[in-house]
Parts: sequence; structure tokens; C-alpha cells
Amino acid sequence: MAFRALIAACILSAATCVAPVLAQDSKAAEIALAGDYDRIVKELITITEIPAPPFGEAVRADYMAQQFKALGLTDVATDEEGNVTGIRRGTGAAGGPLVAITAHLDTVFPAGTDLTVRREGNTLNAPGIGDDTVGLAALLAWVRALNAAKVPTKHDILFIATVGEEGPGDLRGVRHLFTKNAYKDRIAAFVSVDGSDPSRVVNQAVGSKRYNVAFTGPGGHSYSAFGIVNPMAAMADAVKRLYETAVPSSPKTSYAASVVSGGTSVNSIPDRIELQVDMRSPDPAALDRLEKRFLTIVDEAVAAENFARSTNLGATGAEKTRIGDRPAGGTADTHPLVVTAQRVLGAHGYAVQLQASSTDSNIPMSLGVPAITIGTGGGGGRAHSVDEYLNVERNAFIGGLSSGLALVVAIADLGWPQP
Repeated sequence: MAFRALIAACILSAATCVAPVLAQDSKAAEIALAGDYDRIVKELITITEIPAPPFGEAVRADYMAQQFKALGLTDVATDEEGNVTGIRRGTGAAGGPLVAITAHLDTVFPAGTDLTVRREGNTLNAPGIGDDTVGLAALLAWVRALNAAKVPTKHDILFIATVGEEGPGDLRGVRHLFTKNAYKDRIAAFVSVDGSDPSRVVNQAVGSKRYNVAFTGPGGHSYSAFGIVNPMAAMADAVKRLYETAVPSSPKTSYAASVVSGGTSVNSIPDRIELQVDMRSPDPAALDRLEKRFLTIVDEAVAAENFARSTNLGATGAEKTRIGDRPAGGTADTHPLVVTAQRVLGAHGYAVQLQASSTDSNIPMSLGVPAITIGTGGGGGRAHSVDEYLNVERNAFIGGLSSGLALVVAIADLGWPQP
């Protein structure tokens, strides 16, 4: 039996394997990858320095599209939302199940951020270099290695550079992929490459509900109009009530009053105060309960303010706008995709940690499509800060990339049914 077929049979039959067996051709690809180290680091720096703020990913997307074409991927395209897609054909029949391997184009940093990469020994420092530029560089490096080693896979691999993964993007790229993209009904398995920790496997999606609530009122002079309703007081009461709300500790459920804006001047009762709130849980039912409670809290706080102070110039009100909705979901620990990840990454020396997080995988998980998110590279830290860094020490960096490459080969050879 061929090495790859042996892996698939072992995993899908849930048989006990003494040690994971890695495909010969996967090993050849890993050797090619190791020889590509200098180019990978150079390309990582190039991509990092291309701005990709929220809703401004087009230039970086164009770069990825050019590289996909140069690497020989077929049907390279940029969809209406901005996702870049390209296919590496497998040996199966055309039009069969696809394995999607993705990394996101956007960073959290606004336009104008200095993205210059600074190298200090084996450390690269720059905003967004680990979240998620290293994932984009990994996709390109993996295709080059697969091509160099002439590695066949059973299924087509759909490589995707997605838009809108970070906060305000609200997963818009992957939403489009699974609702309007031409490949939406062919994706049998989904792997998001996000971050620089090769031991991390996310198989639980932390869902989130985000709201902007505008508390309104008549406003007036802080002295002469004293005693009328104050939207600021209603907002403060809503925050207090929210923080008195009990939520489950398992699965972890959270809330945060995170942004406040508005007001006219220090000597004015405001006519508008805006509050942004984030609520999260991997349990859809717990998240729904928390959302409903928060919306009730806002109404209670408004009613309390209108009762406590004068409404002769007008009442306090609240405009509730949902600004984020990431669905919860998960891929079972015992699913072949998760088991494969644990065994392949374990064979590369990593103590795999199954985790819950909010990533592009939220969307497929919520739809019942097998999905995980993995990290790659040599590790790093300070994500979402301007002093973000990535370790590119040769052994650690290539080791992390190699584990991800071996996993891609293994997943593309599993017996995925047509979705």
C-alpha cells in the first residue's frame, strides 16, 4: 500500500497507529522547501511591506494573484469581494471535492502605518508580519515546494488569499466564498493558516456579536438644563448592568464595553453618546442568550433614565446597530481532519494544542464544513501591535513550514466526499 494511502486508511478507520507515516513525496517537498529558505524570507518581507488595511487589501491581493499565476495555479481569479483564488489540480476527476487552504490578506493596521521590516538577528519586526503575512508567504512556499517535488494529490487544492478576516471585516471574504463564490459547493475541507505557532490547531470557533449603540437625548447646557435626561447616564447604566450579567465559564463566554465616543463639550449635556460592545462564546446558544440580555439591558437603562430625570425637552432613546456577527461552531476532536492534524504535526515534533478562537474557519464550521486553523513558521508574538515580531531562525522556521506542508498533502489525500 502506498504511504499516503496507508495514512488515509489509518486515519479514516480510526485504527491505532504506532507512529504516523509520512508520504515519501511529502518528504521530497519538505526538502525542496528547506532549500527555498532565503527566498521565503525575502518574499515574507516583500508582502509585509505591501499595505493591506481593513477594506484596503487590493494591492496585496494583486501581488498574490500574480504569484499564483507565476506558480502555475489554474483559474486564478479575484472574486467580487476581493478574495484571490487559484487551483492546483489533483489526480481526481475535474469538478470533484476541493481542499481549501487559505490565509488572510488584511491586517488590523490603518493606512499610513509604517510597515518597514526590521531584522535583528533571527527576528523580523513589523506590523502584521505574523498575522497574517507569514500565512500568505507559506501558501506560496508550499506551492513552489509541491511543484519542485512534483507531488501529486488526490484532490484539487484551492489556494485562497482572503479579505476581511480582521475585526471590521467581519469575515466578509470567507462569507462570500461560501455564499457566492463559484467554488462554494465544492469545498469539502477548509484549512486557514493564521499565525506563527505550528503547535496550535483551532477546531472550535468562538462566535461574536458586536453592537454600536447610540444613546440619544435633547442635550443642553450643563448648568441651565440640569435635570433633563442625559444619554451619558443611560449609557453608564447599561454598562453597569452588562457587567452584572453572569455568563458561563465553560464554555468561556465574555463581553466587553470597548469603545465610547460622542459629546459636545465639557459644559454640555450630550445629545448623542455611542458605545461599542463585543460579546463572544464558542457556544451559539450562550451567545444568543447574552445578545438578547444585552439588548434588554439597553432598553432597561433607557427606561430608567427617562424615569429618573425630566423628559420635558425630549426623552432618551437608543439606536442599536449590529456591527459584527461571527458565527460559532466547531469540528469535533475525533474528526479525521483534526486527527490528521494532530498526527502529522505531532510527527514533526509539536505538542499539538486544540484551541478555540475566532478565525476565517468560523464560517465553514458554522455551516458544517470540516475546518481547522493552523499556525506556521518559527513562532513570534505581539500580534496586533506595531512591534509584532516573527522568528525566522532557519531550523525553527523551516520546521514549522514543513509541518504545515505535510499536513496539506495528507489532507488533500483523504477520502473527502462531494460536499
